[in-house]
Amino acid sequence: MADKNLKITLVKSVIGAVPKNRATVESMGLTKIGKSVILPDNGATRGQIRQISHLIKVEEV
Repeated sequence: MADKNLKITLVKSVIGAVPKNRATVESMGLTKIGKSVILPDNGATRGQIRQISHLIKVEEV
């Protein structure tokens, strides 16, 4: 799993989101709707994805 990556795209606004979810989105490097980041596929990233799954779209790279 260490050599795999995930492409994560923000698809919904964080304006009405819980502050904890907003902080998670920011810590992943997502600033605007439509912005994508590539992060490693590990347990920490998967936990963040599970927390904000309603705001993002995830693809394997």
